[in-house]
Amino acid sequence: MTSKIKVDNINKVSDDSNIINKCGTTITLGASGDSIALASGASQTGFGREGSVDWQTGSIKTATFTAASGEGYFCNTAGGAFELDLPAGSAGAIVSIQDYNNTFDTNALTVDPNGSEKINGGAAGEGLILETEGLGVTFVYIDATVGWRSVQSNEFSTPGLDPTFIVATGGTITTDGDYKVHTFTGPGTFTVCSVGTPNGSTEVSYMVVAGGGAGGRGASASSNAGGGGGAGGFREGKTPQCTYTSSPLACTSGSNNGIPVTAQGYPIVIGAGGTAAPWPANFPTLSPAAAGNGNPSSGLGITSTAGGGGANRTQPQEHSGAPGGSGGGAISNGSGGAGNTPPVSPPQGSNGGAGPLPASSAGGGGATSGAAGIPGPTHVCNPAGTPGGAGATTSINGTPTAFAGGGGGGSGGCTPNPAGGGAGGAGGGGTGSGNNQGNNTAGGTNTGGGGGGGGGQNPGSAGKNGGSGIVIIRYKFQ
Repeated sequence: MTSKIKVDNINKVSDDSNIINKCGTTITLGASGDSIALASGASQTGFGREGSVDWQTGSIKTATFTAASGEGYFCNTAGGAFELDLPAGSAGAIVSIQDYNNTFDTNALTVDPNGSEKINGGAAGEGLILETEGLGVTFVYIDATVGWRSVQSNEFSTPGLDPTFIVATGGTITTDGDYKVHTFTGPGTFTVCSVGTPNGSTEVSYMVVAGGGAGGRGASASSNAGGGGGAGGFREGKTPQCTYTSSPLACTSGSNNGIPVTAQGYPIVIGAGGTAAPWPANFPTLSPAAAGNGNPSSGLGITSTAGGGGANRTQPQEHSGAPGGSGGGAISNGSGGAGNTPPVSPPQGSNGGAGPLPASSAGGGGATSGAAGIPGPTHVCNPAGTPGGAGATTSINGTPTAFAGGGGGGSGGCTPNPAGGGAGGAGGGGTGSGNNQGNNTAGGTNTGGGGGGGGGQNPGSAGKNGGSGIVIIRYKFQ
């Protein structure tokens, strides 16, 4: 048997003020100036809280452990890096972390979510690497969409120094002197834990490269080869604080010469390279399959457009390359695909090469130069394929590196004697096939390079896939 007590108010005996007050569907605990506390060992649910935690000062963590909601931990990585596993998320769950001995920069602390949960809206199951000296972070679980959100952070560096620099996680992190470099070769999240000051750093430099277009297919029973794939769009912005050698395409003034950041997670998307059309395809039968364009890459509000696919001999409107960040190469007196499409300033790429003559093909456009077709007589046996356009070279990652090279065009022919395919542009452009050899190559992985075009002459050969894109972020951290 159970009993019920029904009341609307519970009041203090001393002054008759409310302890519990029910008005309609609202229940108020305490009065102005009161503190509401849970009894020792009690827990709460359903209130979605953010704020203080119970700091575990009597248990300094030095090895991998699983955190509990409502607790804060001092983590000492002086003896080596280890891992903190977050508890299963529920709305309002809260965990705090603090670098105990200012050693996160030497031995990082990895924070992993429970199972497939997220941190700051990143990829499912993706962890964070904390590697900044003196860093402290508080995480609150919101919902399945965002997961654990870093709601506040601080940085206590060596005594006497003020935290004036950006603190961030995400991607593969390297250092180049006083600068940190975050490299994303796949999707992820660039998470800014804290923002610096004008005396340190408040902006980041960036490079965003899209996936390159696939090379075009050569024709069997024909001397016509495939055009080279266009490079993925290349966009770079450099802050005045960053001391590295940028590419000629870097924006150093105006609205995109560096991105001011705030404490939040920035999703990073890496575009895949375009897929080459299947082969064989018997000329003169026309096939609707075209060399695939790449896919765009994005991050920090910057989007680079996919590279255009190279022309196929056996597709409708087969003479022209496709437009994109850089355009695909043409064949048979056709037009190269338009680069810098849609237009941005500085331009993100160049036009593909025009078809040089009826039996040969042009290379795809690269970031800094188009692949111009080579003029010739009306008909030439075994004309060589033309090279892809050159990519852009930057030292944003600490080393001069070329990205976004166009794919070389394949060579055509009227005899089995193979001619050479076009060379790929510097920055991952694939080489074109020599006549019927099928020795063309794909665009380089994480370069945004265009794929090499297939060769002509019976049997011809397929084009190759474009290379995937990449995103690199750089900022001053000390």
